[in-house]
Amino acid sequence: MNLPNRMRAVLIDRPGGVEVLRVVNDWPVPVPGLEEVLIKVAAAGVNRADLMQREGVYPMPPGTPTDIPGLEISGEVAAVGAGVKRWRVGDRVCALLIGRGYAEYAVAPEVQCLPAPEGVSLVDAGGLPETYCTVWANLFERGRLADGETVLIQGGTSGIGVAAIQLAKAFGARVLATAGSERKCEACQRLGADRAINYRNEDFHAVTRSFCGNVDVILDIVGGDYIAREVDLLKREGRLVFVALAAGGLAEVDFYKVLIGHLTITGSTLRSRSVAEKGRICAELERAVWPLFVANRLSAEIDRTFPLEAAADAHRFMASSEHIGKILLTP
Repeated sequence: MNLPNRMRAVLIDRPGGVEVLRVVNDWPVPVPGLEEVLIKVAAAGVNRADLMQREGVYPMPPGTPTDIPGLEISGEVAAVGAGVKRWRVGDRVCALLIGRGYAEYAVAPEVQCLPAPEGVSLVDAGGLPETYCTVWANLFERGRLADGETVLIQGGTSGIGVAAIQLAKAFGARVLATAGSERKCEACQRLGADRAINYRNEDFHAVTRSFCGNVDVILDIVGGDYIAREVDLLKREGRLVFVALAAGGLAEVDFYKVLIGHLTITGSTLRSRSVAEKGRICAELERAVWPLFVANRLSAEIDRTFPLEAAADAHRFMASSEHIGKILLTP
């Protein structure tokens, strides 16, 4: 594959609104280092973390470049660095990144690459790695969701929520999910939720209690004043797992309930993890989750695709919260 020296990429000029995103046409094509691969990008997933990075409120790990956002991509391997054993030029992959995905080419550690799942287009695969790694690490590893348990998923039509609903059902759980409109609630039920709760006109605590009593696991992206009510909804040995805190991280909670209920309150992010740990999670996805795409038990839910030049529009659309599933950028 003949590689250019320069490429198009989306830069963050400075912290701020969408106006700080700037498309450049002469950014250097990165060179893969030891045990890294260079990928010709077919699509890059847009995530809330990208918006937070743009705003300057989600700092990158020390020493990591902050100029180009983008935590997940799909595409074809264009070159391999020294020590790469598995991947070859031309392989169709998707990859988890620490950043720099909004570009025509991106570099990823070999272990953070996955084959694009059979049955999913190469473009659509760009919306899988960050979302599914996050859900797997939090809902199944930290949250220990098991067959026959009940889970409440806050934000059921976010990228995280769409993946969580499908995975929870695929692994035998009963699922409740919240969303902000009837259209979104219908989408949650189409994806497998046993009960969708419109949080704009229903109280998730009351509806959950009425529908099934208490729950084993709650996956939360909201935080804030939801936290105390979520603690109150957990069964004995229940787990409350945070993957975001859109409404803030402060709450007044009766920790006596945590004590006597043997509850676990936990959460995690992906970006701060080591390459080895991210590689382990990717390997688990390939083993346990990727076959479910082949079996048509999971689907890549893509709401809208924008060209790279319209990254600002993609950020506006995500900020509107009108999407169901993933938003992608294509070079």
